Amino acid sequence: MPSAQRLALSGLAVFLLLVCATGLARALPTFAEVKNAHTSSDAWLLARDERPLHRLRIDFQKRRFPWTRIEDVSPALLRALLVSEDRNFYAHDGVDWGAVASSAWRNVWNSKTRGASTLSMQLVGLLEEEGQRREGRRSMPQKLGQAGGALWLERHWQKDQILEAYLNLVSFRGELVGVAAMSHGLFGKWPDGLDERESALAAALLRAPSANPGVVANRACAVLQDMAELSGRPAQSCEGLDALARFSFSGGMKSKGQDIPSQQAPHLAQKLLSRAGERLKSTLDADLQDFANTALRRHLRELSQQNAEDGAVLVLDNRNGDILAWVGSSGVLSEASEVDGVVALRQAGSTLKPFLYGLALEQRALTAASLVEDSPLAVSTSNGLYVPQNYTSQYRGWVSARMALGGSLNIPAVRTLVRLEPDAFHRRLRQFGFANLTESGDYYGYSLALGSADVSLLMLANAYRALANGGRWTPLRAVPEGTRIPCSSGGCAGVFDNSPHPAATPQASFIVSDILADRAARAGTFGLESWLATPYWSAVKTGTSKDMRDNWCVGYSRRYTVAVWVGNAAGEAMHDVSGISGAAPVWRALMDWLHRGDEKSGHPRVASAPPAAPPGLVRRSIRFEPSGEPRRTEWFLAGTEMSVIQRATPTALAHIAYPGQGSIIALDPDIPPERQRITLQLSGQPGAGWRWQMDHSTQKPFKQGQYWLPSPGKHVLKLLDEHQKLIESVEFEVRALPASQAGKNPRKNPDSARTKSN
Repeated sequence: MPSAQRLALSGLAVFLLLVCATGLARALPTFAEVKNAHTSSDAWLLARDERPLHRLRIDFQKRRFPWTRIEDVSPALLRALLVSEDRNFYAHDGVDWGAVASSAWRNVWNSKTRGASTLSMQLVGLLEEEGQRREGRRSMPQKLGQAGGALWLERHWQKDQILEAYLNLVSFRGELVGVAAMSHGLFGKWPDGLDERESALAAALLRAPSANPGVVANRACAVLQDMAELSGRPAQSCEGLDALARFSFSGGMKSKGQDIPSQQAPHLAQKLLSRAGERLKSTLDADLQDFANTALRRHLRELSQQNAEDGAVLVLDNRNGDILAWVGSSGVLSEASEVDGVVALRQAGSTLKPFLYGLALEQRALTAASLVEDSPLAVSTSNGLYVPQNYTSQYRGWVSARMALGGSLNIPAVRTLVRLEPDAFHRRLRQFGFANLTESGDYYGYSLALGSADVSLLMLANAYRALANGGRWTPLRAVPEGTRIPCSSGGCAGVFDNSPHPAATPQASFIVSDILADRAARAGTFGLESWLATPYWSAVKTGTSKDMRDNWCVGYSRRYTVAVWVGNAAGEAMHDVSGISGAAPVWRALMDWLHRGDEKSGHPRVASAPPAAPPGLVRRSIRFEPSGEPRRTEWFLAGTEMSVIQRATPTALAHIAYPGQGSIIALDPDIPPERQRITLQLSGQPGAGWRWQMDHSTQKPFKQGQYWLPSPGKHVLKLLDEHQKLIESVEFEVRALPASQAGKNPRKNPDSARTKSN
């Protein structure tokens, strides 16, 4: 093409570009608008001080990282980019007129040739269609539009802004969009750490993001040579460049594990984060979260030979319900690390006992000094006999409620529940936030005293926090505003959205806390020195579920509540691991960190003094007759105080052993009615003046093994004390068996009626 014709065409191109630039002035965004609209494909969970805790992938269409400033990009990558894409970037005004004039017209506007397509023009293309790059060959009007847009950008943007936006919007390979995603995804580092060889590979990808590693390596070699030529120094060797490309593009560098920041709170992040690009501030303490993860994993490694690989930790601020640490699993130590142990439902073990004794204190069925018999027990129920056992299979005889709760004795707890009835205890647990217990108390039966119900660490921790706050239950919060609810069903039901309410009286809660803080009360089971004996005031309880499947340790100081679960996500039993050896060491480590301070993180020392007794309590010096427990001072609800505690008093629990609650008794038509009598039986030591009452009949003085002539229908048997106050009642039913079924009775007994269970 003659020079004159080429110049004429160039002049026409300039005119058209100016027209396009004028039309695009209203369409192209400002640099600030582009930067503000940039959205990472990840969401970030931040600590309370806004340090990043966890990054969660939300958008799986493209891999984008947060906006990267040009100051945070390696100079080597900037040189490689300019050498490869636009050597005259800082000299032209958006269109490289020299490149246009020296190229054949068909090559200038051919989409396969990028020699005359400046970075400014490419950025216009990236900004089109909301940043989605157009595929295929561009028409001449489209190329003119890009050039016109480049002229507009150069007049309204700074050069470094154009370069910065280009690096953040351009696609490098596969799903990787932007320099940060490329650098981290291919080379396992951030953009400021790229060397010349890595930078050359990255620049070579821009022309063919999907090319095979060998092709990219050849282009990168040419980029390295051009970089050396411009800088006036010898070119680097291209040896090994192909291997580096293959290794990087296959994800080898990413496997180095340089994921920044470390993923500290995956389970809470899954519940809280939902929008790509979101940066959500939580209530978590970054240093405490890190320490909790470390302490749990360190201890589980010590238990690895005892088949314990999973655990969970929750730390709460008693004042406002802030969640300070949420560790859902042991991470790499677990075969089911995706299971969140904080909200998983598991048997509570002995951790429910404080709420049982608190109810007994509140109803004045017990005092902390009341004697409860720790001896073999068989309770008749509608499903047969329930025979609970102590953890050590040993019995201590008569013990006070303080010693029974402090030492976590099972039999006294069951005797207490027999006195209160399961439904009353079930209602109390619901008040303490165990919203998942939707069945009735009779569904769980007397085993509810020993933690047969499934609860979550989240519910359990907040229930203990309520004890720390004088019996007042309030919801938790995971974000400072308290408006976002991580979950609302299962192990999270009601924890974040129920209204504050009193779950127990301050007086009963204080006495329970005083018992849980009493190392002398738990000495018979745990010794005076154990993981539970802190040098500051704290109240704590352990628990172990059936077959050692779950270990719990939950306790509180004046400021914090810490809850720990240790076990296996699959439900496998551990080997000789109890609450005191499984969960308690982690609980103690966290409590010490919170109260002794941490110089490394700057966490201050926090004192924890015993709480003051609320009004309505009386402290008395007591002694036991006959001699049993040593003399001591004890707390009483006003009106229940006493100085001498004797065994043969109404405080020594007894219960109706037969008929059991809900029993169905069938009368045999082959036996004369007057021979079919029911024997009323009592388990435990009765008090003086106690009486039986069947339905509304006249009361009869208590007699162990007293006979009653049954009649068909539903009946209520009551046990009354000397003041005619109800001690216990059971409901049962008597049915007349049809004569046609008489011969089918395998247990025919001429002296008694036949009994069966539902």
